[in-house]
Amino acid sequence: MSAPQGPFLYDDDPMPLHTGEARNRNGTLIALLSATVLVAVLMVGGMVLFKGSAGDQAEEVAGVFTAALAADDIETAYGLICDTERARITPDELADEYLLPGTPEVTGSRGERVDGEPVRHVQVRWEGAGGTRTSELTVVPEGGTKVCGTAAEG
Repeated sequence: MSAPQGPFLYDDDPMPLHTGEARNRNGTLIALLSATVLVAVLMVGGMVLFKGSAGDQAEEVAGVFTAALAADDIETAYGLICDTERARITPDELADEYLLPGTPEVTGSRGERVDGEPVRHVQVRWEGAGGTRTSELTVVPEGGTKVCGTAAEG
């Protein structure tokens, strides 16, 4: 057999590419898995930090809902009610059902589970010339946070 002819890129004979012993890469895999878990935990923490807790979200939606009702912005308020309420009342009936006289102010909320689903009860104080009344809005997570009922407290 004759030696190969022609111009070669290197003066030496071709050498096998992998002549060394294989290295153990377990440390790299463990570091990658640890970094993935850390990123996942930070993302969950970031969601709570930037979107707020369930109570914060429920209170914010209740505040927007009641402010929209008080400003006679029925379209915005109707967009913030759950599907069950939409099936029960029309936009024209919304103010009769939820609006109290005065200026609304969200004063707090409490959470519970109903039929295994999270529910927030948001307290709203309505201050006006006729005195102070309170109501409690039921807020549920349904394609976002939605108002799904009310109860007048006094």
